[in-house]
Amino acid sequence: MGFYRKSRGKDAGFRRMLPLVLAVLFGTLVLVYLLRTNTLSRLIVRSPDEVDESFVSNYNTVFLGSREKPEFPKQTELSVLLEKRNQLPSRNLDLFPNLKKDHIKIVLYVHNRPQYLQVVVDSLSKVEGIGETLLIVSHDGYFEEMNKIIESIRFCQVKQIFAPYSPHLFPDSFPGVSPGDCQEKDNLSVKNCKGNADQYGHHRSPKIVSLKHHWWWMMNTVWDGLDEMRRHMGHVLFIEEDHFIFPNAYRSLQLLTGLKEKKCSDCYAANLAPSDVTSKGEGWDRLIAEKIGNVGYAFNRTVWRKIHARAKEFCSFDDYNWDITMWATVYPSWGTPVYTLRGPRRSAAHFGKCGLHQGQESGTCIDNGQVNVGMEEVDKVVNIRPDWDVHVIRRQAGYQGGFKGWGGWGDERDRKLCLDFADMYHVADKSAN
Repeated sequence: MGFYRKSRGKDAGFRRMLPLVLAVLFGTLVLVYLLRTNTLSRLIVRSPDEVDESFVSNYNTVFLGSREKPEFPKQTELSVLLEKRNQLPSRNLDLFPNLKKDHIKIVLYVHNRPQYLQVVVDSLSKVEGIGETLLIVSHDGYFEEMNKIIESIRFCQVKQIFAPYSPHLFPDSFPGVSPGDCQEKDNLSVKNCKGNADQYGHHRSPKIVSLKHHWWWMMNTVWDGLDEMRRHMGHVLFIEEDHFIFPNAYRSLQLLTGLKEKKCSDCYAANLAPSDVTSKGEGWDRLIAEKIGNVGYAFNRTVWRKIHARAKEFCSFDDYNWDITMWATVYPSWGTPVYTLRGPRRSAAHFGKCGLHQGQESGTCIDNGQVNVGMEEVDKVVNIRPDWDVHVIRRQAGYQGGFKGWGGWGDERDRKLCLDFADMYHVADKSAN
């Protein structure tokens, strides 16, 4: 009799568990069906903060594994050397042997403005919590003075990567200037030159196209090409060499990224500054949801997969600016509102007078070698409260879906190289089989 009651109790427990077991089995069958039918769009549509490592693996093997190996331009000696340097381990492991659990990695995107870079590095050294994370510095090619500044960093782990197809590394061939390339508004039929003009009739400028190439190469390399990122499922903060970072930035970002899912279902990113780079913030006792800005933005791997899935749109849009390309074509293609979450006061600031490729012109970039961003005492500590409501700015000025672009990105060689960057970590070399 005791055995009967015991068995009956097991049967009742099994019956209670049966719906759950069936639900799990059904979910597995649905996932297999989606993979076999190559229903990429259905897999990509996920909540902004939902991270699924198996999804990442399936994305790589099923959707990208069948593509042909990219054909990159023949590399110069320096290009090959830089690509090898990208495999070197992070530095300062003796000073910072372990990264904090659930840390936010930081990527610093630099060109050739050493005056700016020194200011940014000095500001980063004062950020609370900076020693808990890894700073990845992505260089647009190689410039010795920029390299020396980064090698001097001792306040955290540092990983350097160098874009091996930066145009200045190719003085006599694409993606630099090739013999016979059309210049400015040359007429192909009259001049017998090569190249495709943009929508305004202008031919490619290697210095200009480098902006978009470097950002796209960096994104693909950081998310899909680095061993240091392979198991990172959290957020990554992206900053540039003209972004002054406030001492409260890292702690504020940790709070914002944790609040996104709870406070803003349409927030795909968190930002350290308003999308209007001239604004210091509203100073309200509220969080702000607005369009994703280009100063101190952070997102996770799931959002990167959504971006990467729009590689064709990104690489074919006729604008040499990566951020305008994102605003005008990538974000609108997702079909849902796309916001970022930020505080009512900035924790980073855009500064300086020089354009991105004006380089090292002495005395022109920063007044007397210094920068004044108007940081106050309240900006040195976390000034965000988790119990604040969120104010959503739904209509904003600036570039929107439907903008046709500023041009500079009409040459088919640039578009192909861009697509090759999207594939470089996802395809196998079939010739080796």
